[in-house]
Amino acid sequence: MRKSILLVITIATILALVFTGCSAAKQTTTEVIQQNLLEKIKTEGVIKIGTEGTYAPFTFHDKDGKLTGFDVEIAEEIAKRLGVKAEFIETKWDGMFAGLDAKRFDAVANQVTIRPDRIEKYDFSDAYIVSKAVLIVGAENNDIKTFADLKGKKSGQSLTSNLGDIAKSNGAELVSVDGFNQALDLLTSKRIDATINDSLSFLDYKTQRPDAPIKVAAELDTKDESGILFNKGNQELVDAVNKALAEMKADGTYLKISQKWFSEDVSK
Repeated sequence: MRKSILLVITIATILALVFTGCSAAKQTTTEVIQQNLLEKIKTEGVIKIGTEGTYAPFTFHDKDGKLTGFDVEIAEEIAKRLGVKAEFIETKWDGMFAGLDAKRFDAVANQVTIRPDRIEKYDFSDAYIVSKAVLIVGAENNDIKTFADLKGKKSGQSLTSNLGDIAKSNGAELVSVDGFNQALDLLTSKRIDATINDSLSFLDYKTQRPDAPIKVAAELDTKDESGILFNKGNQELVDAVNKALAEMKADGTYLKISQKWFSEDVSK
């Protein structure tokens, strides 16, 4: 009887050690996968980048259908300095974070604002662009003069963006849009009352369409900083991207790209 009890205890101890070892091995494997994303990117020669492709002048298609824009060129230059090519995976804004969560891409370059709630879940590169949010209305609209005037009004927004949060916090009824151009189409056709968007996007839109019947009613005093977005646990990749950005700013490449799209340095 005593031998049987000892045998059972021995077997139980062995099984416990085996399962503990398997759990530790699984955890170690997960850590290695996370630590080696940069190495994996370099081995494959490609970094996959999520972007909208519908948000001029940051990421959009030109008249020939080619994906281009400020964010696209910044991402391509970063990839070049990592020794790889940039492969862009176009995704609607409201699905961008889910795509990163699912590891459909390695990073997101799409004017993603750096803010506390996102920092809790994701990692960001150093800020590479600074801009302001502006309230855009129809040219003949004299009822909406401040953000507070949005209360009870329809505002076209990407529902998960910080711009949508601003509209919602001011009492607006959010109308879901896929991107900036759709919001302005709804605005000019008077199906919404306003939209909040990036000041640089508005300036680009007015440059391309000077007769568009829209105007800026108000702008926020605070400036938003945007960075490249990553899943947590890939610090080596974040560090490599930050190094590339710093080198771009030091050797004048960043300023050249910035002046091409905005005629000024948009990093300040």
